[in-house]
Amino acid sequence: MSEIISRDNARVRRWRALARDARERRKQKRALIEGDHLVAAFLDSGRKVEELILSKSGIGDFSALAKRSGKTPVVLGDAAFKSLSDTETPVGVAAEIVLPASGSDLKSSKSCVFLEGIQDPGNVGTILRSAAAFGIRDAVIGHGCADAWSPKVLRAGMGAHFGVELQENTDLAEAIERFGGKIACTVPRGGTALKEADLSGRLGWIFGAEGQGVSAALASRAGLKVTIPMPGGAESLNVAAAAAICFYELSRRAARA
Repeated sequence: MSEIISRDNARVRRWRALARDARERRKQKRALIEGDHLVAAFLDSGRKVEELILSKSGIGDFSALAKRSGKTPVVLGDAAFKSLSDTETPVGVAAEIVLPASGSDLKSSKSCVFLEGIQDPGNVGTILRSAAAFGIRDAVIGHGCADAWSPKVLRAGMGAHFGVELQENTDLAEAIERFGGKIACTVPRGGTALKEADLSGRLGWIFGAEGQGVSAALASRAGLKVTIPMPGGAESLNVAAAAAICFYELSRRAARA
C-alpha cells in the first residue's frame, strides 16, 4: 500500500478543491465526505465510494470501514490528509463520492421542505438532519443558501444527506409549483398556533434566512401561516429549532393517524 506524502500531489490538490470549492463540486459532480460516521452513513445508503482516503495514522482504526467500502484505500501522510480537512484534528478517514442525482419528482412527494437564503451551514445541515429524522422525504435548497455539500453542512447533517432527496440551487417558486401541495411557513406572531394548524395532506414547509425570515414573495404562496407559541417570552427561535419543532409535530400526528 503506497503512501502519498506531498500536499502538492495532483490527487491531493483535487480532493482539497472538492472540500473547499462549491464550484468544483458542481463542475465535477463530486464531493469529499470526511469522518467515519459520514462514510458509514453513505455506505449504509447502498451507495459506493469512488475513493476511500485514510491518513497514515488512521490505517488501523478504519480497516473494517475500508473492507466495507470494497476499495483499496489511498493512504496520505498525516500532513497531506490534514490539508483536506477544515477541522483542527481530523479523524483520518474521508471518501470521494459522486453527488447523488438531483432529487425525486416533487409531484409524488408526501412532504417537503424548502429553504430560502439560509446561509449558516450549521442551520442548513441541522434542518436536513431533522427532516431525515422525522420522515420529510424531500428537501429543496434555493439560491443563496449554504452549499449542501460543504464540510460544515455535511457535519451538521450527520448523514442526513443520504436519507433525503436533495435538490440544490433551485428556483423555489418553480419548485413549489411542481410540488403542488399545501404550503406552510412559520411567522413570529399572528399565525395559527402549531398545535391547532391543519397539517393534513401533502405538506411543504418554507423556512427562510436568519433574521429576515421567509420573503414576502414566497410567504404569499403559503396558504398556512403557523406560529410556535413561546411562553418564555423569546422574540423568535433559531430557524433550525423552529423546523425541528414543526417536523416533530407533523410526525407526531402522522403516527396517531
